[in-house]
Amino acid sequence: MKRQSFLVIIIVLLLLTACHKNAGTSPTTNNNAAMPNATPEEFAAARASYEKNCKSCHMANGEGGTVKLDDGTKLKVPSLREGHALKHPDSDYVKQIVKGGDGMPAFGDKLKPDEIDDLVRFIRHECQGGMTPPAEPMMSPMKNMKTN
Repeated sequence: MKRQSFLVIIIVLLLLTACHKNAGTSPTTNNNAAMPNATPEEFAAARASYEKNCKSCHMANGEGGTVKLDDGTKLKVPSLREGHALKHPDSDYVKQIVKGGDGMPAFGDKLKPDEIDDLVRFIRHECQGGMTPPAEPMMSPMKNMKTN
């Protein structure tokens, strides 16, 4: 019985000591220099790029829809929020942004590679609820092999 009491006292003292050491830090103090999660500021540049380059067709929230172009042509713009867009790996987004196609202009000459990567991350975060992108397709082991 004395041994159990002694162990309880030791545990209580350890807990009190640990609590006392943490009492000096406030909950608003950020002891981490780099936060692993995205913050709104992290997407500020990508948000501006989306506003400038994507919003007129994909709409403010990425819903897409039918858009009338300057020449009068109607274009059905896919949603970035649901359906087929959720099945594409990031590399497909990068390729589409760089090269364009299916009515979308190419942005490879207008945006730097890191701006494109940030834009893809922004779309995943803002339009797709931070979903994990599908896995990249696996390259065939024989693709770069020479055969005799």
